[in-house]
Amino acid sequence: MRIEHLAIWADDIELLRSFYMRYFGMQSNEMYTNEKKGFRSYFLSWKGEHSRIEIMSQAGKIKSLPNKMKGLAHFAISLGSEERVIQLTEQLRKDGYEVFSEPRRTGDGYFESAIADPEGNYVELTV
Repeated sequence: MRIEHLAIWADDIELLRSFYMRYFGMQSNEMYTNEKKGFRSYFLSWKGEHSRIEIMSQAGKIKSLPNKMKGLAHFAISLGSEERVIQLTEQLRKDGYEVFSEPRRTGDGYFESAIADPEGNYVELTV
């Protein structure tokens, strides 16, 4: 078993799509649109990997979400090395993104930092 994808509601899916493609090297499919519902989405993935991120937007839907459903607490992206975690954390800070948690070794043994994506989602950068 594996996680096939996780989905994120977003106000600006083009901004979020660009962020994950630029900083994490993800690829995107063509936008899916359901005009009747005002729904739009992209699936993002890494070459050769099976897990994906779906970013979604629907006219009028985002404003009602906090009262309707609980959101994702966070998700983690493995960068492969401590050096890469430090490097990308600093690059994102330099580019104006909020750093929630500085690179560190956690009590359960992870080396990680945490940043906010353009929609404010909590993303852990791990080895």
